Amino acid sequence: MISAYQRQLRERFLEVPVAAPPAPWRPVLDRRTPVGGLLGIGFAMALGTGHDLVMVVSYDGHGLFDATTGEKIARNRDPEPDTSTPDAVPDLSCPGLGPIAGTQVRIAGLFGGGLHTTTADGWTLEVISPEWPNDRVLLSADGGMPHNGPHGEQWWHIFNSDYSTLRAAGFSPSGRTLAVATSSDLTLWTRPGDEAELRTGERE
Repeated sequence: MISAYQRQLRERFLEVPVAAPPAPWRPVLDRRTPVGGLLGIGFAMALGTGHDLVMVVSYDGHGLFDATTGEKIARNRDPEPDTSTPDAVPDLSCPGLGPIAGTQVRIAGLFGGGLHTTTADGWTLEVISPEWPNDRVLLSADGGMPHNGPHGEQWWHIFNSDYSTLRAAGFSPSGRTLAVATSSDLTLWTRPGDEAELRTGERE
């Protein structure tokens, strides 16, 4: 049995449509990036540019994407069997590739782990399941549950994984990238790195 309050919350979350994150967030690409058999993702930082990088681990190997442009910058279709998936080590990490070769990247997804769910300037990400086993991803600037304000003003339903299994959702450590990974694709949003441009002060 669920309480009347829980029922009200569930109905509220079920009725709101998927909405794009507000400015200053923007989609990295105009569509999801297909990644068959995706197991998990992790973040690193590019030396020189300071861009966030997203490492993707799948049954088909490892890939590395620039989270600002969406460009695939490295690919390893045949990683070492002992390190091809993050469950091989206690900290759920995999060896980096391309420009981050020689480092370890912690991976969140099928085998556990997690990404940042808040940013230093007040954004919050939550995963809810009002239609379990399908998951929904909520982005908010109101501190998180229970989202008393109107949808589309202080909180947004940004993703519905009704077509695939959610693997991970969260922010990069820098707070400049928001990622949602399912078993079949990767969706990224980015925002400016200049603190003066972040969040509410620059919304249009």
